[in-house]
Amino acid sequence: MSTSDNGAIIVLNAGSSSIKYAVYGPDHSVVLDGQIDRIGLGPQHRSASNEQPLPVADTATHAEILDWLTAHLAQACGDRAIIGAGHRVVHGGQLFDAPVRVTPKVIEQLTELAPLAPGHQPHNLAGIAALERRWPGLAQVACFDTAFHRTQSRVAQLFAIPRALSDDGVLRYGFHGLSYHYIATQLPTHLDKPEGRVIVAHLGNGASMCAMQDRKSTATTMGYTALDGLVMGRRCGELDPGVIFHMLRDRGMSVSEIEDTLGTKSGLFGVSDISSDMRDLLASDSPAAAEAIDLFVYQACKKIGALAATLGGLDALVFTGGIGENAAPIRERILKGSEWLGLEFDAEANSNGASRLTTANSRVEAHVIKTDEEGIIAGETRALVAA
Repeated sequence: MSTSDNGAIIVLNAGSSSIKYAVYGPDHSVVLDGQIDRIGLGPQHRSASNEQPLPVADTATHAEILDWLTAHLAQACGDRAIIGAGHRVVHGGQLFDAPVRVTPKVIEQLTELAPLAPGHQPHNLAGIAALERRWPGLAQVACFDTAFHRTQSRVAQLFAIPRALSDDGVLRYGFHGLSYHYIATQLPTHLDKPEGRVIVAHLGNGASMCAMQDRKSTATTMGYTALDGLVMGRRCGELDPGVIFHMLRDRGMSVSEIEDTLGTKSGLFGVSDISSDMRDLLASDSPAAAEAIDLFVYQACKKIGALAATLGGLDALVFTGGIGENAAPIRERILKGSEWLGLEFDAEANSNGASRLTTANSRVEAHVIKTDEEGIIAGETRALVAA
């Protein structure tokens, strides 16, 4: 048996406000896993054994937390052979439509793409650097959130801008592709019509939706960057470009100030002026928190309708992501707002955490499927390390 067959794979999934990690054994079983969330709000470490604050400052950066995490992984893995590491990388641009081994040239290319995903790509690259410091020379693989959406038609990817800009790569790329890839693999075990017209709602601190036909992406709510589409934790989502001109011309804001405002000070956080975390908003009695939730639900229902139109109807709606999997009140409001599509909502099933959220007679199914981006990354990583 070769080393690539019997060694362990580390997976890092560094998001805008959280870092998920896992170590996979040779049989694809999870040896250990956990998550660090609420980064910037007082990071918490959750694993199978406990939940506790990290021994770092509340304002600790992703890089500082990653240094703690790699030390934690080295200790937890002990003498176990680590043969590779896989990373979620948000933006692959036009260069990358499949996982790739990390090289200095790849790092250079991914760094050039960082301005298209400033809330994610630098953290993805920081994870690669942190593991290189801990395990110099370790084979590392980048898996891309944009790759799953490359099956979309050219029309679905186009913006109505001068053709020269489109030809130069200013296109609708879409994100959360690793999550959608996993959900696509699970549809046959959950849906009556897995190859039919499906909308998957990945709702979390970052949020998007993907329309699928034959379990392939046909349309999505995010665009050239991860700012577009739904209301998110700290990102604005759908925005009239004229607002940016107003901020530049009438407010005297710089490009970096606008980028920071729309990418880190907007969304649920900006509207509520309280928190970017849906759990905090649901627990609050603030009218501003209620309004932020109302806007989140309104935009979600609006995008479901738009994606259903691109599909010519709907057979199933699937919820995933932190909010989609765990926030029953949000699912209820979105499902009730989508009943016109043929959904018959099952309130008891939703409250009890059931997988199916609609009645047996519902023409359109609705389900909750827990995503597993890390599992997809681990499988792709082991295949490339073996190759």
